[in-house]
Amino acid sequence: MKKLIVLAVVMVVGFASAIAADYGKYYQNLPVKMVQPLAPEISDYSVNIKDFGGVGDGLTLNTEAFAKAIKALDNKGGGHLVVPEGVWLTGLISLKDNIDLHLEKNAILMATPDRTQHFKVKNGVKDKKCSPLISASKRKNVSITGEGTIDGNGAMWRPVKRSKVSDVEWKEFTGMGGTETEGGKLWFPFNLKHFENLAATPEAQEAMRTHLIRFTDCDRVLVSGVTIQNSPKFHLIPTRCTNVIVDGVTIRCPWNAQNGDALDISCCREVLLVNNTIDAGDDGICMKGGAGKKAAPDGPCENILIQDNTVYHAHGGFVIGSEYSNGMKNIVVRHNRFSGTDTGLRFKSGVGRGGKTEGIYISDIVMTDIKDEAIIFECSYADKKYSVKDDKGEVVVPKNAECVPEWSDIHISNVTCRGAKTAISAHGLPGYECLKNITIDNSTFFYTKKDKDIEAGAGVKLTNCRFASF
Repeated sequence: MKKLIVLAVVMVVGFASAIAADYGKYYQNLPVKMVQPLAPEISDYSVNIKDFGGVGDGLTLNTEAFAKAIKALDNKGGGHLVVPEGVWLTGLISLKDNIDLHLEKNAILMATPDRTQHFKVKNGVKDKKCSPLISASKRKNVSITGEGTIDGNGAMWRPVKRSKVSDVEWKEFTGMGGTETEGGKLWFPFNLKHFENLAATPEAQEAMRTHLIRFTDCDRVLVSGVTIQNSPKFHLIPTRCTNVIVDGVTIRCPWNAQNGDALDISCCREVLLVNNTIDAGDDGICMKGGAGKKAAPDGPCENILIQDNTVYHAHGGFVIGSEYSNGMKNIVVRHNRFSGTDTGLRFKSGVGRGGKTEGIYISDIVMTDIKDEAIIFECSYADKKYSVKDDKGEVVVPKNAECVPEWSDIHISNVTCRGAKTAISAHGLPGYECLKNITIDNSTFFYTKKDKDIEAGAGVKLTNCRFASF
C-alpha cells in the first residue's frame, strides 16, 4: 500500500510540474510589452485508459475506451487521462474542459489506418469531412503532456511525388495499391489493397485529408513533452485560441511529406513556443492569420514569443503566411536555430491573403546549411497544393486589389548564417508598397550564390551586415 501511495504522489508531482512550469523567465528583457500566457489549471484526479477497457496491443481499437474515460473525467470536473506504455490504436479523441491527456514514456497513440473511423457522428449522422485525430473546440484548460508519441499514420492519407522518393520507396507505396496519376509522377492512397476509399476520385479524397491535432476557440492550452509525428497534413494547429503554451515538443515527419507543416499558430493571442524540436516536410514554425476580408472576425496573431527552438528540415524555420489578412502584431522570435531548412526566416504571401505586420522582432538566430534563402520576403506566393507541374506563369496584380501583403515594422538582428544560396531576398508587387520599415542589423551571412536580391526602392535597411561567399 505504501508503494502505491508513493507512486500516486510521484504522478501528481509530475502532472503539477508539467502544468505549472516557470514560464515567467522567458518574458524578461523583451523589446515590446507582452502578456504572458496562462497555463491550464487541472485537478490532480487521474484515471488510466486501461480502466475503461483500453488495450495497448497495437491491434485493438480504443476509440470507445478513450470516449468513456473522457466522459468519466468530465463527470468529475476534469483531471488526467493516463495512457501507459503500449501501442494504442484509436479513432477520434475529443477533449473536454479541464482534461489533460498524459502519455507516459513508451506510450504510442496511433491513428487507425481505417480512414472511415475519422469522421465525427452526431445523432447518427456522419460528418462529410474528416476530423483531426485529437481535437478540442470551445474548451478551457486542456493539455497534452508526457513523454509518449502521437502518430497520425500519415502514409495512409498523403499523396506522394515520384520526384521526391527513391525507387525503393516508390515500390513500397505502389505495393500498397493506390493510384498513379500525372503520367506516373504522382501517387494517391486511393484504391488501396486493404482499405476502402472515402470519395469517388483521388482528388476528392485528397480534399478530405485533415490535421493531426487541432484546438479551436480554446483558452489555456498546453502541449508539453510529447512527440507528434507522421500527420496526414499539419501536425499541431491551435486556431483562434488564447493562452497557448507549446513546450519541449518534438514534431517530425518525412522531409517529403506533402503539406507536412509542423506547428501552425492561426489567429491566436498570448502564445509561448519554447524548447521545441522540429523536423518536418513543410513549414516548421508558422504564423497564419486568415485569408481575405471574410476572415476578419478571427482577429490577428498577437503577443507571441518564440524562443529556444530547433528546426531541422522544413520549408522555412520561422514563417509568416501565406495567409495573414488579419495581421501579425507583437511577435518576438529569439535564440532559435535552423539547420537544414529550405529557407530560414520566410515571409510569404500573395494578393487576396496578405495583411499587415506590426512589431515583429527577430534576434539571435543561428542557421546552417540553408538550401535557398536565409531571409526572404515574397509577395507573389501561390499555393500549388500537390501539383507536379512547373509554374511558368507571370505575376499579374489587379488595380485596387484587396488584402495585398504589407511587410512592415520588422526588425531582424544578430543573425549568423553559415551556408545559404542567397542571403537576403526581398520582392514586392508592381504598383504597391509592400516592403517598408524593415531593418536587418549586426548579422553575418556566408552564401554560395548571391548576397542580396533586394528590389530597388524596397524599404529594407541593412546596418553592419557582413556578407562572404564560399
